[in-house]
Amino acid sequence: MDENLMMIWQKCIQFMRDNLNAAEDNSDLKKLEKSFDMLFDKVQPLSLVANNLTLIVPSDFYKEYIEDNYLSLLSAALKKNLGKGVKLWYSVMENRPTGEEKPVTMNMKGKSVPTPKMQETMPQGFSANIVNPFVLPGIRKVNIDSNLKSDYSFDNYIEGESNKFAATVARSIAKRPGATAFNPLFLHGGYGVGKTHLGQAVGLEVKNQFPDKVVLYLSSEKFIQQFISAAKAHKQTEFANFYQMVDVLIIDDIQFLSGKSATQDSFFHIFDHLHQNGKQIILTSDKAPADIMDIQERIVSRFKWGLSAEIKSPDLSTRRQIIVDKLSRDGIVLPGDMLDFLAAEAKTNVRELIGVINSVIAYSTVYKTDLSLELLKDTINKIAANQKKVINIPYIQEVVCDYFGIKKEQLLSKTRKREIALPRQLAMYFSKELTNATFTKIGEEMGGKDHSTVMYACDTIKDVSKIDKEVKKYVKDLAERIKK
Repeated sequence: MDENLMMIWQKCIQFMRDNLNAAEDNSDLKKLEKSFDMLFDKVQPLSLVANNLTLIVPSDFYKEYIEDNYLSLLSAALKKNLGKGVKLWYSVMENRPTGEEKPVTMNMKGKSVPTPKMQETMPQGFSANIVNPFVLPGIRKVNIDSNLKSDYSFDNYIEGESNKFAATVARSIAKRPGATAFNPLFLHGGYGVGKTHLGQAVGLEVKNQFPDKVVLYLSSEKFIQQFISAAKAHKQTEFANFYQMVDVLIIDDIQFLSGKSATQDSFFHIFDHLHQNGKQIILTSDKAPADIMDIQERIVSRFKWGLSAEIKSPDLSTRRQIIVDKLSRDGIVLPGDMLDFLAAEAKTNVRELIGVINSVIAYSTVYKTDLSLELLKDTINKIAANQKKVINIPYIQEVVCDYFGIKKEQLLSKTRKREIALPRQLAMYFSKELTNATFTKIGEEMGGKDHSTVMYACDTIKDVSKIDKEVKKYVKDLAERIKK
């Protein structure tokens, strides 16, 4: 290893350690530092070539944990010690034989694949005067972010009887986006069965095979939010122009366009333009096209132009394959009886299954404990017990009202007095952070507020809590009370 690179990396580690979030007492700070050291002791720099820094990590778990918890701090450390523009890559170490302290050779799992980043310049065909709804004016130059996660690739997608047809069609589309009869591809099914994964897998493959194509993934809530902002600024035309230049458009949870007539009108014209110009459209929904309520008939008819494919909950065999694949990518091998137990326990959907697997990985990695069937059963029982303590919107409202000494009727009212408006915004913020409810659902539970009001409340609390000590204290106190 390059000694100079190692010295730079040690400086980065020291910078991050010195800038860990301040704790209220020394014991908390010591726990934070201990957790930090346990994580980064097993992370080493591999190479620095043309501003591309590659880190060796023991498993995907480490990579995901760094991305989720330390990315901002790591970025600041790299900027301080290496300058601007450093791109971060990861190489995952191959499984090592049981009992060996280190692998005999430093084998890597193929080529490191970073999370897709912003394109540095506008793609060919984009005009500089087109407004990009993903960019705040004055913050940075116009960029296109595909919003794709590298983990959602075809390689990581396990096929079974429940999703084989949809996966086969998706692979076909990725080879010839916009040029097959499957346009649009409408994926529908229950919560957590893999619709988002499959849609993004197409986008990742297209970006890999056709780097110049503009791929864009987003939720319908984000699309609605952007349209509202554009409408308020009288820039609906610029909004439509932006989307009409996308080559592959992937929109999640399209059912949330229900009841949004103005947004539906804009989506209709964008859809028609893309379809007529041979651009690929992929939509996901928890309902089949005919079952979505309050959607314009002309839009429903277009949903049916291509192919509608249902993805069902995985069967036992598929769930077992998903477990084996996930654990092997994180360097963990389990005997058959444990695999059978896990597969049998996670019956609802893929997302539930991955949650169980991540809990097992975390326990094994952090505590360095040999896994046994008894430990697995104990872990599952603890997860089940925690899941019974449901944090829902009414409960959050109750805690907020008690904390501020106000009545629920006041919280749900339309008054804009600060003594009521701030608690209401906090209740909306925690409802989004701690539940799976959509902005629309939260708005309904908060006295019939519009989803855009909820979005604004969430953004406001996030921003104000960074600079206002009083609000920051409210957030901290309420988080502790709600989670208790």
